[in-house]
Amino acid sequence: MFPLLISSIIMWTMIINRLFVLKTLSDKDIIREDAKECILNNRLPDRNKYNGSRTMFVIRFLERRSGKSDVDKYILDETVMHMTSSMDRYLVYIGVLAAVSPLFGLLGTVTGMMATFDIISMFGTGNAKAMAGGISEALISTQTGLLVAIPGLYMYNLLLRRADNLKHKIASTGYYLRRFV
Repeated sequence: MFPLLISSIIMWTMIINRLFVLKTLSDKDIIREDAKECILNNRLPDRNKYNGSRTMFVIRFLERRSGKSDVDKYILDETVMHMTSSMDRYLVYIGVLAAVSPLFGLLGTVTGMMATFDIISMFGTGNAKAMAGGISEALISTQTGLLVAIPGLYMYNLLLRRADNLKHKIASTGYYLRRFV
C-alpha cells in the first residue's frame, strides 16, 4: 500500500500542475490577427490583457528575433518546436503512474494471499478469522490500485487531448505568422 500511496500523491501533484498550466495557456489568448500586428510592429502583447499560448509564443519569438527574415523563420520554427514539446511535460509520467497502480495493487494482493496461505499452513482451514485478514489485505490493495488507476488514466487522456489542442493552435499560429516574418 505504501508504494501505491506514494505513486498516487506524485501522480495527482503532476495532474494538478498540468491542469493549472494548460488552463492558463487556454484562457485570455491573443487572436492571430493581433499576433500578426505584434510581429509586424515588433511589440510585445499586453501581458495584463493576454496570457494564453499564442501570447507566450509571440513573446518568446520577439525576445529571440534577430531582424533578418531568413534567420527569423528558423527562430519561429524553433519556437514552435519548443512550445509544443513543453505541452507534454509530465504527461508520460502521469500515464506510467496510472498504468502501474493496478500492478502495485496486484503486489498487495499477492502479499495478502501469501499471508493467508501461511495461516492455512499453520492452522489449517479451521481458523476463518485468521484467514480473513490476509484475504482482506488482498482485496483492499486490489481495490485501491484500481481506484488510483481509473481516474489517473482518465485525467491522463484529458490532459493529452488538451495538450494536443494547444500544440495544434501553436503550430497553426507559427505557420500563419511565418508569412509575416
